[in-house]
Amino acid sequence: MKASPDIESWLKLTLIDGLGDESIRKLLVAFGNPSEILSANTNHLERFVKKQTAHNINQGADRSKIEATLKWLEDPINSVVTLADHDYPALLLNISDPPPLLYLKGQRKLLNVPTLAIVGSRNATPQGIANASAFAEAASNAGFCIASGMALGIDTAAHHGGLRGPSASIAIVGTGLDIVYPARNRELAHLLAKDGALISEFPLGMPALGRNFPRRNRIISGLSLGCLVIEATLQSGSLITAKQALEQGRDVMAIPGSIHSPLSKGCHALIKQGAKLVENFQDILDELNYRSTSAQTVHHKTNNDIGTTRENAVLLSHLGYDVTDIDTICLRSGLTVEAVSAMLLALELDGMIASLPGGRYQRIR
Repeated sequence: MKASPDIESWLKLTLIDGLGDESIRKLLVAFGNPSEILSANTNHLERFVKKQTAHNINQGADRSKIEATLKWLEDPINSVVTLADHDYPALLLNISDPPPLLYLKGQRKLLNVPTLAIVGSRNATPQGIANASAFAEAASNAGFCIASGMALGIDTAAHHGGLRGPSASIAIVGTGLDIVYPARNRELAHLLAKDGALISEFPLGMPALGRNFPRRNRIISGLSLGCLVIEATLQSGSLITAKQALEQGRDVMAIPGSIHSPLSKGCHALIKQGAKLVENFQDILDELNYRSTSAQTVHHKTNNDIGTTRENAVLLSHLGYDVTDIDTICLRSGLTVEAVSAMLLALELDGMIASLPGGRYQRIR
């Protein structure tokens, strides 16, 4: 698909060396659109930006970068979203420094659905991974798209959980969208491109530079109604995301853990500072004052109106809210593996429990 002249003008503007987002926004206010900026003379431009920057604008962007991006845009799965587009994320417009242009691979319609950010440690525990997966799936069933940063650990589990539900997941990355980082998440990137989305403010070819990731975190929080932190050390980048969420007026929530675990210290610090302590998914709904969509109405019925038998409801009490394997459930209930498996399936379809890797289950309602 051939890019429109407007899109090409946006690319020519945003790919100019040395022209930052703040200057671009200032110029857009002054001139109205990229075409007017690009055609302005140096003297006029110098009223709003430094002399060297004005010179760079007159010189124009590297044509090879523009051509490479236009070639990338020929794939229907790829697009760019600018401040002038009607579907630019509405919440992102309200932060102090919205990116003038976003590169997107995947489902553009996800940009303006209710979104929950889930972030945490790259070196997560099995319990943290299970929590991220279960909470993300429950949120996706309730109508939230899950936003995270595609890092290993909590981010990866959150993306997979979101993709299992009907509301999918979006990854905000710190590289160009022609690069998968970390490389181990290549398969996840393909799943997100197909059923969710990948988003970046960085141009194609941008490598994984350390300074990019704190910057991209403001987009993770900015797109979202709230931010849930699951396992984080006191030096974790997840706390940067949480801090930015607070600055943006978003709700911040955290799951507590053992007082002896370094991966709980960051979450406990957030809770001490006023973050919502989350024990179950209802805590998130209450904090966000959110009424779930039809997705949850279908999948998350109450005990009074689900087609759950009395026996299934009893099994639910044996399950509890901790992650539990099927053998333990059989031991508690006195039922056979076959009977418990059938009942667990019914409860999962009713949205009462989540199935986790390794044949384990967790009650979520």
